[in-house]
Amino acid sequence: MSNLSLVTILQTLPALIVGLTFHEFCHAYASYLLGDSTAKDMGRVSLNPLKHIDPLGFAFILLAGFGWAKPVEFDRRRLKKHSDAIKIAMAGPFANAFLAIVLSGIFALVMANVSRATGVQYRFFIEMLYYGILVNWGLFVFNMLPIPPLDGSHIFLSSYMDHPDYAKIYRYGTVALIVILILESQFQWKILPIRPAIEFLSDFFLSMFGYR
Repeated sequence: MSNLSLVTILQTLPALIVGLTFHEFCHAYASYLLGDSTAKDMGRVSLNPLKHIDPLGFAFILLAGFGWAKPVEFDRRRLKKHSDAIKIAMAGPFANAFLAIVLSGIFALVMANVSRATGVQYRFFIEMLYYGILVNWGLFVFNMLPIPPLDGSHIFLSSYMDHPDYAKIYRYGTVALIVILILESQFQWKILPIRPAIEFLSDFFLSMFGYR
């Protein structure tokens, strides 16, 4: 987001705050529903953004285009089944997918009923709604990547978590992810297929609601 205008950043901020908050809330709530109260005891089953947003990670999102929120902790020993950890990991990204789909429906409805003059008058808020779709699809796609420490690694690599070398995989995967993100941010390299996936999902669901 470092190359974006101040207006665009202001339009994107609500989506980032809501998207990150709902993402982490759903992780925490899923953990609680599946038998582990660790996140609830830490106050993470909350829709208060201050409980979830990491100031440094949020600043990185604004300045460098990538960042992080406070990770939700859970105790695997309290879960009833091994697959429960996968459900907890899925809860965050699919929360963002849900928000993106809902916002797509609202956006399509607004655009179907707004006149050209009204559209110009409320352009700031209409664009804010559209950025909400893109941001939430972005959070979904990014977090579904099977690279530690992203949620996708807990989903797709869950069967390897008990392997003695998993700690090394996690550590090196985290370093590799940071390097990739820096290269993409600084040199405009397209290494991860995030943007094409965001564009496909946003266009697909907007078209499903009749917006073309």
